[in-house]
Amino acid sequence: MGNGELEPRGGCNPVLGRCRPRHQDLMRIAVAKEAGLEERRTALTPDGVKELKAKGVEIVVQAGAGEGAYFSDQSFSEVGAEISADPQEVFAKSDLIVKVGVPTPDEISQMRKGVSLISFLYPLTNPSTVTQLKEQGVTSFAMDMIPRISRAQSMDALSSMSTIAGYKAVLLAAEHLPKFFPMLMTAAGTLPPAKVFVIGAGVAGLQSIATSRRLGALVEAFDVRPAVKEQIESLGAKFVGLSIVSDEAEDSGGYAKEVSQDTHTKELELIGSRLPNIDVVITTALIPGKQAPVLITDKMLQNMKPGSVIVDLAAPAGGNCEGVEPGKIVVKHGVTLIGRTDLVASMSEDASRMYSKNITSFLGTFLKDAALNIDMEDEIIKGTLVTHEGKIVHETTRLAIERGGKA
Repeated sequence: MGNGELEPRGGCNPVLGRCRPRHQDLMRIAVAKEAGLEERRTALTPDGVKELKAKGVEIVVQAGAGEGAYFSDQSFSEVGAEISADPQEVFAKSDLIVKVGVPTPDEISQMRKGVSLISFLYPLTNPSTVTQLKEQGVTSFAMDMIPRISRAQSMDALSSMSTIAGYKAVLLAAEHLPKFFPMLMTAAGTLPPAKVFVIGAGVAGLQSIATSRRLGALVEAFDVRPAVKEQIESLGAKFVGLSIVSDEAEDSGGYAKEVSQDTHTKELELIGSRLPNIDVVITTALIPGKQAPVLITDKMLQNMKPGSVIVDLAAPAGGNCEGVEPGKIVVKHGVTLIGRTDLVASMSEDASRMYSKNITSFLGTFLKDAALNIDMEDEIIKGTLVTHEGKIVHETTRLAIERGGKA
């Protein structure tokens, strides 16, 4: 093995990939400070550090890693973490690095060969990141690819963050809407409730429905999956849908997939018919690895009431609404289009608590005896492992990158 590579303690199991760091008694996990300007979350909270320390590992936290989420360096040191002000030490001298955001090229260049990384990666839309991780010899796991199975519910970081986004989207809409959400009976007369239309009834959509209902709005929701009708109605909203089979709209892993052109045309017609009477629209439609589908066209915007608000949660992937500008709030045809991309980070404290729990739950599946046990047959490992031993091992990602000539 080359200098800095992982070396087995008591032998290395080739099936499980059980290895321990050379010249160290304990495995060293690093919490990196996020590089993105908008990113205020931290990958582990002090509670998460405490939980992992109990498993017999060392934790080093980059100085200031928790500040954006209101966790001080002292709060980490009080539960046994080492604080390091040297980013190079954090990246170069650790066996496992945990992050929130996709690592930057500079961050990856500081990682030594054989180190493991857990973070959001979105590998299908970040081929250059995957290629660099492969070439650097990093074993990388994508938290955005946790399989939608019962055993992995506590690890599902996308669902955790979508819960926050769905909640915050409604608060933003209420802030920008020039009317009340609930019906109010006043001495000056009765004010009707706002009408909210949620497009997509995944985790974010369902949270948007629930929050809108708590604020007193009348809510209806659209989804191409008939199976979500019961969930929508259980939250007090009206289901608006199409008569199609579930297999067309959802893959075997529980994630949305692209529908046929005929179905897409029908959903545009249905959505367009609802918008003229709606005050607030929240769009949540995303397809992993692809640009967000356009579900609200410029022509539809022209038919909406002036003062209406659209919060596009798909803005980071291009947006569901034509004319939305990622990271900005603009007005078009009298409709306010909110394309903010920092909704989850704006609730950094609770977002960090949820993500930290996702990380510790995920590590619980393969952190055994203070070592990583990479069982390639485990459904969770197989679904999330992107690069390993200088190769792209996630088949879908590997094929996509090869077709694009990136690898």
